[in-house]
Order: sequence, then structure tokens, then C-alpha cells
Amino acid sequence: MRNIRGFVSFRHQSFVGIGKKAAAVTVAGAVVGSGLVIAPGAADAAGNFYTPPATVSDHPGTVLKKQSTELLLQIPGIRGQWPGTATKIMYSSTKQDGKPTAVTGTVVEPTAPWKGKGPRPTVVLAPGTVGQGDQCAGSKMLAFPLAIDPTKPSMGVNYSGLEMNLFLLNGVRVVMTDYIGMGTPGIHTYVNRVESGHAVLDAARAGLKAVGAPKDAPVAFSGYSQGGGSAASAAELASTYAADLNVKATYAGAPPADLSKVINQIDGTFITGAIGYAINGLAARYPELDPILKKETNAHGKQLLRRVATECIGDTGLSHGFQRSSSWTRSGKSLAAVIKQYPEIQKMIDEQRIGRLKPNAPVLISTGVSDDVIPHGQAVQLYRDWKKQGAPVTLANDYVPPIFPGLVVNHALPMLTQLLPGTTFILTEFNR
Repeated sequence: MRNIRGFVSFRHQSFVGIGKKAAAVTVAGAVVGSGLVIAPGAADAAGNFYTPPATVSDHPGTVLKKQSTELLLQIPGIRGQWPGTATKIMYSSTKQDGKPTAVTGTVVEPTAPWKGKGPRPTVVLAPGTVGQGDQCAGSKMLAFPLAIDPTKPSMGVNYSGLEMNLFLLNGVRVVMTDYIGMGTPGIHTYVNRVESGHAVLDAARAGLKAVGAPKDAPVAFSGYSQGGGSAASAAELASTYAADLNVKATYAGAPPADLSKVINQIDGTFITGAIGYAINGLAARYPELDPILKKETNAHGKQLLRRVATECIGDTGLSHGFQRSSSWTRSGKSLAAVIKQYPEIQKMIDEQRIGRLKPNAPVLISTGVSDDVIPHGQAVQLYRDWKKQGAPVTLANDYVPPIFPGLVVNHALPMLTQLLPGTTFILTEFNR
């Protein structure tokens, strides 16, 4: 805990004096986190790294490529990097239909020793909402957590830096997934329950292989918002999809476990456009959705769906923030209302519901009672669903009062207040 507190203090001091422009960026990125550092955008120096081989292994978690990469902080005189040595990886995973696919991510071997029980453990960080464009992949923003590309224009943010460093300082190996379709060819299948869970589980397998760690080394999953849903999905899929992993714990912050509830909550907020990410992701896996979209969306709606597929969350917030989804439809009805007209769409969304399978290790769920993006009630329902199955799950309610509803402040602040409890929970389970 001393390392954690010291690092939090360091990060706090580093943000003093950030100007108004950075404050605006913080609001744009508030959907899932903090830890922003303003930096010039940089072109991907090795764009071909993200091109998969002609044939992808059908063995999930196989390492297809490795490439050393830099972290933000480096200290002269210290061998390697601090707080860890990073390697970009491409690994095999599995799509919703069972077909193999390539996914990229990063594994970071900490400089600090692991002083707990057993071999060094691994945490897979599932990023929160960063966007749907390939330029938003976290593995492309390890040297600078914020990248601005004026040629697009686009603003990408890697929200996972703070959480990553907390674990590294405690000697825990960190693996971050970019998710399916983020950086690699194809659309990022945003909040797809099966594919996000697979990406997290296979990141654990690949991360262990990439550094030569024991196959049975302890593993945990952690994420907030989109990442919370991905971590939760991994937790409940682990026993059937990745029984070989030695899963010890999961922290799922503000998990979007029931998309039918999330759509209404997010509509009209600063990140309304993220609904477009979900629609694009569904359309990529359910071809029957395409004719319905053509029929129900107006010209503005069609244009928005095309645009958000290439945007990062900052771009989406600044371009489409506070819009109502009713402005995207021909009928003038909200997307939630349109969905109610089509049982087939309701079925697609219901298939993304998390909570029907039992996690095989302890889980901590956190949720803000005033969260203005991910409804509190559906997170509580996830807790009840798992509890009913006998899962070892704990619920932590965050009571930050409403602050400018719709600006996603009440979604971002609980991430910060629950970060240390979530980290401590995982470290505790590693030491049992």
C-alpha cells in the first residue's frame, strides 16, 4: 500500500497546472478514467505490426508476434524501463462464431519484485471505452497516454496507465488487450460479451507465454466501464473457455451488464455517440441487422455510424455529444423505442447480457449510485444474478452525489474513488 499511495501522490502533483485545454480533454476522457498526459500525436512507427499473418492459429492465446515498445517513464541508470519493460504482442483469440482472429495488446514485466506468495501474478487490464478507430488502441499509446493526430483529426487516450502502474509498483505483471478489431483489421466489436471476454482470457494466456511465465501462474482481471463488462465476461467464461488459467480474482467496475438498460441512460449525454460503437459492433456480427439499420436510420444517423467507427472517444464526444438518438432515426423515435419494435434486435442485445454464468473465482463489483452512464440498478442485478448461483461476489456502492448529470462526471469519479479498493482486492486475493 505504501507504493500505491506514493504513486497516487506523484501522479496528482504531475497534473497541477494543466491548462484549460487539458481540462477539456479530461472531460472528453471522463467516460472511463484519468491519468491523461498531453503529448503530440505520433504516427505508428510499425504499422505492419497490426497486420495479422495469413493464417491465424486456432489455438487461443498463441503468440503470433512480439515487439519491444516504450513506456512513458524511463529513468537513466536503471536497467530496462521503469516501472516495467513493455512488449507489444499479437495473439490468437476466438470470434463469436468460433473462428480464430488476431488481437493485439501489451505485456509489461515489472521492474519491482513480487514479494507476495507464489510466482509473480498477472493482471489483465481490460480498457474502458477508448473509441472504435484503430488509432485508439492502447498499445499504440504506451509512450504517451494521449495522442493527437491533427491530420484526421483525432484525439486518442490510454486510460489504463494509472491502474497499470499501481500493479507494476507492487511487482504484478500487467497485460492489456486492445480487444478484437481495435488496431487489427475489422470493426471493434464494442461490448460484445463473448468476444470481449475471449480477448481478455486469451490475453492472459498469451501474456504468460510471451514472458515465459509458469502456465499456472496466478491471474486476475480488472476493468472499469467497458473494461468492467469485459472483465466480468472473462470471469464468467473462464471455467468453460479457459479452464487452464489459474484465475484468482476479478474487479469489475461499473460493468455494462445489461445493454438494454445502458442505452436509455447514455442517450443524450456527452458520450451518446458510444451507442454508435455498439450498433456497429452488433452489425458486424449480426448481418440481419443491416437492412433494419438502412430502413430505420436517416441520413444523419447513417453518417454518424460511419464516422464513429473511425473515431476515438474524445472525437465522438466533441462531435456528437449531447445528441439524442431520436435525431438519428427516420421516425424521430429514440433507438430504445425502435429496438422495442424488433424482437430480433432485442435478442441480439439480450445475448450480450452478463450474469447467466458463474465466475470461478472471487469478484468485486463497484457501481456508482448516481452513475450517469452505466445504470446502478443493472450492476446490482449482476451482483444478484451471480450471488444466486453461489458465486463469491462482493458489491461496493459508491455514493458520490450527482454532479452535472450527462457530463459523465458521475461515471468517472467512482472509477477514481474505487481504484485503490479494486487494486487492493486483487492483491489480497493473490496473497491468499
